[in-house]
Amino acid sequence: MSTGGAGATGHPGEGALTRPGPVRWAAYAFLFVLGALVGTAGALVQDGWSPGGLLLALAGAAGAFGGGAKLTRTKVGAMVPAAGWLVAVMLLTSSRAEGDFLFGTGFSSYAYLFGGMLVALLCATISLPAPPRRPMERRGARQS
Repeated sequence: MSTGGAGATGHPGEGALTRPGPVRWAAYAFLFVLGALVGTAGALVQDGWSPGGLLLALAGAAGAFGGGAKLTRTKVGAMVPAAGWLVAVMLLTSSRAEGDFLFGTGFSSYAYLFGGMLVALLCATISLPAPPRRPMERRGARQS
């Protein structure tokens, strides 16, 4: 994996693969926790107000996944909160030893599980706008 060099247009660093810096890693950690919180909140709300709770839970998931992609300007930014959402939801689907469970066996629960996965897939595959280009420091100078 290269960390520098000239891209197709000759500008240094353009088109080159770079490693995420500490700020991006912090953003990914924040997005993972945010996805887990959205998944937990959605699990509690999705069956409460039918059908508004399900729509609210899926809208929250779409906001977290799409917002993560826009924040980081990468598709990984959409998948990190989706991973947090999936971890939280999978942990909440398991029943406890006492027989308690959070998800019932109704339409709303399955629609939340499969709808959330579909929203994550859509947010991860939507094309993102190109990152803004830095202006050239010297307009008159051309690099060959």
